[in-house]
Amino acid sequence: MKQILQFILKAIPRPVLIKLSYLARPFLALFLRGSNYTDPIDGRKFRKFLPYGYEQARENVLSPSTLSLERHRLLWLFLKDHSDFFTRPARVLHFAPEQAFHKRFKQLQHIQYTTTDLDSPLADVKADICHLPFETNSFDVILCNHVLEHIEEDTVAMKELFRVLAPDGWGVFQVPQDLDRIETFEDPSITDKKERARIFGQYDHVRIYGQDYFDKLRRAGFIVEEVDLTASMTAEEVDRFRLAKGEIIPLVKKSSDR
Repeated sequence: MKQILQFILKAIPRPVLIKLSYLARPFLALFLRGSNYTDPIDGRKFRKFLPYGYEQARENVLSPSTLSLERHRLLWLFLKDHSDFFTRPARVLHFAPEQAFHKRFKQLQHIQYTTTDLDSPLADVKADICHLPFETNSFDVILCNHVLEHIEEDTVAMKELFRVLAPDGWGVFQVPQDLDRIETFEDPSITDKKERARIFGQYDHVRIYGQDYFDKLRRAGFIVEEVDLTASMTAEEVDRFRLAKGEIIPLVKKSSDR
């Protein structure tokens, strides 16, 4: 199973993969139903989750029903239990919308929901994150998760995100992060896909973020809070939801005077 999934992830373009996954989900959810693990996004329970990873597959991390990964389930728990996302009217911008969230967010009547990406079939607006077609201060909430590691000019992208976020607005900008690494590592000379996968963890990543990621966001203008939800959860909860212990939610805010 692991080898088959890795082959599919590498061989099929992501937009096609997204469309095919809609067909596979009902069968996977039925086959793996059980009681060991819970996807908090839809509440369904399974005897196991699927493996996932481009180079080295992580075992038991991909939900059969929502196709969520650890980061998606962590974000859902943050939005549900530690924010007013599901109750307060807001203009929301969602980059590279994950299908675990897309339909659910579109159904929320209290938000104005806009999705954007260069390639995703789920995007309302096709746009380059470094040159956004939105007016300054356009959005109250921005979700931009596992996007910046793909962007060569990530500092430009961060400044654009800051520009379109409204004063008193907030966002979550998750990235793959090595918290044992003090400084972010990037090398523009590495262009071979196999080398990028070996060094950065995925063929289309251009860096590995370290502890300084939060300071990079601060230099772009954001107020940043490093939120570790798993620190307040029991080991049983972390395992039941299949989360990554110690993964940080980068909660960004724009002050009212900017």
